[in-house]
Amino acid sequence: MTKKNYHMSPAQFREEGKKMIDWIADYYEQVENYPVLSQVEPGDIRKDLPNAAPAQGESFDAMMQDVEQLIMPGITHWQSPNFFAYFPANTSGPSILGELLSAGLGVQGMLWATSPACTELESQVMDWLVDMMDLPQYFKTTQNGGGVIQDTASNALLTAMLCAREMKTNFETNRIGGCPKIVAYISSQTHSSAEKDIKVIGVGTQNLRTIEVDENFAMIPEKLEAQIRKDLEEGYIPFFVCGTIGTTSSNAVDPIREIGEICRRYDIWMHVDAAMAGSASVCPEQRTAFDGLELAKSYAFNPHKWMFTNFDCDCFFVSDKSVLIKTLSVLPEYLKNEATATGAVIDYRDWHLQLGRRFRALKLWFVIRHYGVEGLQYHIREHIRLAGEFSKWVNESNDFELLNEPPFNLVCFRHKNNDAFNKKLIHSLNTSGKIYLTHTVLNGQFWLRMSIGQTQTELKHVQDAWRLIGEKSQSIS
Repeated sequence: MTKKNYHMSPAQFREEGKKMIDWIADYYEQVENYPVLSQVEPGDIRKDLPNAAPAQGESFDAMMQDVEQLIMPGITHWQSPNFFAYFPANTSGPSILGELLSAGLGVQGMLWATSPACTELESQVMDWLVDMMDLPQYFKTTQNGGGVIQDTASNALLTAMLCAREMKTNFETNRIGGCPKIVAYISSQTHSSAEKDIKVIGVGTQNLRTIEVDENFAMIPEKLEAQIRKDLEEGYIPFFVCGTIGTTSSNAVDPIREIGEICRRYDIWMHVDAAMAGSASVCPEQRTAFDGLELAKSYAFNPHKWMFTNFDCDCFFVSDKSVLIKTLSVLPEYLKNEATATGAVIDYRDWHLQLGRRFRALKLWFVIRHYGVEGLQYHIREHIRLAGEFSKWVNESNDFELLNEPPFNLVCFRHKNNDAFNKKLIHSLNTSGKIYLTHTVLNGQFWLRMSIGQTQTELKHVQDAWRLIGEKSQSIS
């Protein structure tokens, strides 16, 4: 009896893989032709999918036919140069190829021993970033601190909170559970993940303080210190502050140095979240926004937003890796090995929540080597320049107004008509399929967010967007 083999052979993989690369290349050549925001209704995709899995295997051609007919209508095209929503979730050719290689190698890099190259390349790339971005030298893995690639800034923030909690409770919370009256501080503009994370670590939202912001939507240090003093007087223990460089709503920049000095005075862990804007520090002229970063205990930014590296890829740095390892390390018998026992290697399983980890460093390494520092600087500067151009057009318009002068590449603007008009405008823009914007509410008003940072966005795309915005506003009038 012939033994069956259902696997894809190397020959089949080679044939189908080449076709897939061609398909992706074709997609990037045609992506501008797709509606940026998917136009399907809830349930449209699922109703056309079979109710049960196939009993027998199907051909790759059949799968790709369904991709074209069933899946593509339900895709919102984040890689379109006309995608101006949220913050970008960028990718690029070298990043895709790095991800492909990572998937092909199939490495599980939980320990140095499970693939030394996975660990050591990551350490080296993270140290490169310290120099490329002029970050504090103690963030290097060769110093007291170090860097690790996490999945998202949300989990980086969660990890920082855990470290801060353990530092403040002398690592007793990990041992006995429960939390004393410890309190954390964010601004009204801090990313929403802070509220989720404070729940996850067992501190609770009742112990999360929200600090007022100024006219530029940046945390007010004096308000922070006043709240800290009030909490201390009431018997609470301040343990964590999150400062932000580039808030989600408006790209506001908190005064990191002043916040950091307050944290140092009161022995509080300061984490700095620069999820999108962090990539800007590759450009020396943008580094004034990062002043005071040397006062941070931890720092995170996302290359998967503005450094052309596909999701997920968050770079998380700590000033003292021993705190991180002591907070998260668990060593069951089945993970013990000679290299770990010597203490001569990094085991990144101790640097984040999950045990297993992908070889994410490959795609970031490919991106940095392909673009070089010069190429990364060029494209980030170009996005900032385009945001400046768009802001100028808004300022020169009689019908629109700016929230503020954008610090990086996010322009918040609105029609001078009322909120209802602006809601109609953004709906008309997004349902056109030609561009995609999102909104925020600041100062009690509805603002459109024009995030200019997609990998392939050029001046012509921004010009076309502005022209469309004008046309749609006239049609609503």
